[in-house]
Amino acid sequence: MKGKVVFIGGGPGDPELLTVKAYKVLESADVIIYAGSLVNRAVLDCAREDALIYNSASMNLDEIVQVMKDETSKGKTVARVHTGDPSIYGAIGEQMEDLQELGIPFELIPGVSSLFATAAALETELTLPDVSQTVIITRPEGRTPKPSGESISSLAEHGATMCIFLGVHMIEEVVSDLRSHYPAETSAAVVQKASWPDERIVRGTLEDIAGKVKESGIEKTAMIVVGDVLGTPHVTPSKLYDRTFTHEYRKGSE
Repeated sequence: MKGKVVFIGGGPGDPELLTVKAYKVLESADVIIYAGSLVNRAVLDCAREDALIYNSASMNLDEIVQVMKDETSKGKTVARVHTGDPSIYGAIGEQMEDLQELGIPFELIPGVSSLFATAAALETELTLPDVSQTVIITRPEGRTPKPSGESISSLAEHGATMCIFLGVHMIEEVVSDLRSHYPAETSAAVVQKASWPDERIVRGTLEDIAGKVKESGIEKTAMIVVGDVLGTPHVTPSKLYDRTFTHEYRKGSE
């Protein structure tokens, strides 16, 4: 009997932000391959004592897939744990493609993205009425190229809330690109290791955020958030709970 691979979103760091469904899989999995450079090892505390555990930080794609192939051929369940939700910069597409070619069944369990843990740490709503109803998720170009038209300076033209992964080590270049369209006084924040015990938050504007981040020494595992949602002193109430607003479940009053 062939086993299967279960891709799991391990959450942003806090083990209690692991979904119940993911917890149950980790609790029973025969083999666990986790992204040790980003996933909090405490997320695996629920694993069986006899489970085989691999840290993929020191493995290449061929080695990872080989473990999956060998173990599923024995009828084993392999839990592949990625940080946050694996659909965002999780590099799961190539793994799923290999598994499909090998005829190995797999499923995906979504997780809490560091993006949402960052919003929680900042105590902000990313889509405020009259401020921004769009969230752009992106990263600066590095060793992984970006399609033309997806440069940060091009995306900044929309003036939306922007959440930038994998860019804090080049904060000065990121800010320079953002300043092509966002005013200097636009609010900005950097959250390192959102939801971890050693979480850190740096707040400022595009005028000073790069200097503050440099001074803090933050160089990795951090999210950059830019937009007026961070600096709005008064929130315009939504229509959803407006007493005069009628919708399917409630009739508004005059």
